[in-house]
Amino acid sequence: QISRLKEPCLKCVDLVVLELSNVVRICTDKMARYPRLREETERIITSFVRQREQLCKDQLLVLNDCELAYMNTNHEDFIGFAKQEVKTSRGGTLDLYSHAQQSSENTNKTGRKLGNQVIRKGWMCIHNLGIMKGGSRDYWFVLTSENVSWFKDEEEREKKYMLPLDGLKLKDIEQGFMSRRHMFALFNPEGRNVYKDYKQLELSCENQDDVDSWKASFLRAGVYPEKSTETSNGEEGGSEGTSSMDPMLERQVETIRNLVDSYMKIVTKTTRDLVPKTIMFLIINNAKDFINGELLAHLYASGDQANMMEESQEEALKREEMLRMYHACKEALRIIGDVSMATVNTPIPPPVKNDWLAGGLDNPRLSPPSPGGPRRGLPTQQSQPPSGTRGAPPVPASSRPAPAIPSRPGPGAPPGRPQSGALPPPLIPSRGGPQIQIPERVQQQVGKMVTQAAVNELSNAFAARFKRPVPSAP
Repeated sequence: QISRLKEPCLKCVDLVVLELSNVVRICTDKMARYPRLREETERIITSFVRQREQLCKDQLLVLNDCELAYMNTNHEDFIGFAKQEVKTSRGGTLDLYSHAQQSSENTNKTGRKLGNQVIRKGWMCIHNLGIMKGGSRDYWFVLTSENVSWFKDEEEREKKYMLPLDGLKLKDIEQGFMSRRHMFALFNPEGRNVYKDYKQLELSCENQDDVDSWKASFLRAGVYPEKSTETSNGEEGGSEGTSSMDPMLERQVETIRNLVDSYMKIVTKTTRDLVPKTIMFLIINNAKDFINGELLAHLYASGDQANMMEESQEEALKREEMLRMYHACKEALRIIGDVSMATVNTPIPPPVKNDWLAGGLDNPRLSPPSPGGPRRGLPTQQSQPPSGTRGAPPVPASSRPAPAIPSRPGPGAPPGRPQSGALPPPLIPSRGGPQIQIPERVQQQVGKMVTQAAVNELSNAFAARFKRPVPSAP
């Protein structure tokens, strides 16, 4: 059984090495810019880990061989430990009955000091507790070679009862209609009370295997099944040879089985404790110290450093692309700065108020000259000049109409100024082709020129009207 622990120990080492290799691979991904340096680093670390792996496996095999070499029966957790028997016997003699004390004294007189050895511990349920206590309850049972005790919990601080095993027998009890637990009972063949006022102590376990194991433990403690008394009376003489083997032999087999189980628990516990510690010391901690202290020296001694520091093509292209982008952004920022420094911002002049032009254009004197020549309009009444001044002579009225120009007909009056009592002028026919788009700048310039011409004509008209005549010399 101990040698079977070798395979799980070695499997544990393999899993640790595999996980450590994955960690190294993830860490070396940060050196992807230099592929040869990455490969060399991963090779050196992996080689060191493999060496430590073999050393750790050898150490675990030695540890397993040490467990196989000697069985320490003096271990304090071993149920066959002499001091443990002394402790149990001291703790068990506190509540012994008189007949148990007499039996132990008889044993001492005969010279067969067996000791109150602990045989088994575990949970069982008692079913005859009474209605006031719920009928049944689970307790922690401790079976020794002389008595059986039960406690409230596994700590074994509060003892509920201790029952001597002298003269007790075992028998099976049928399961109840609604019960799923497997039951058996301890009773006295002479009809005495076993537990308080009860003739038998009814116990149960969760499954049949636990029941069989407890029966074997009681058999080892000297509590035999009820059928042994029936075979002694000769009622089942035909099946006597096939019933079971010798009770003493069964007791010895159960004793050896319990001792082996107890020692195997000790070995398993020790192995589970030492294997992680050994792996941590021989593999992980040594690998960490190697990386911190000796990895750089191995890299310098492995070959040409310039060759290992050569960049990969992907990284070189990526770096050149980043440099081009950097210079392009720098040049763009310089151009934007130059434009910002050389540009002069002139505020827009305030708009010119030309509301007075709307009424002034209706006056024929303020309108621009027509391309067909001057036209004679109707006589208008002149305002009387102020006293002391002589006004301009009136325009002579003529009964003849102005001659028309046959060859060059002038354009009609603007649509916004229809003559009173006359028909609107005909519209100029437009061509069927697309209209000529005049640039906005030209339109603004023409508008400014027209406005300036109107202002100049108005100024000249006012100057001519209010100009005083110069007196002639006498």
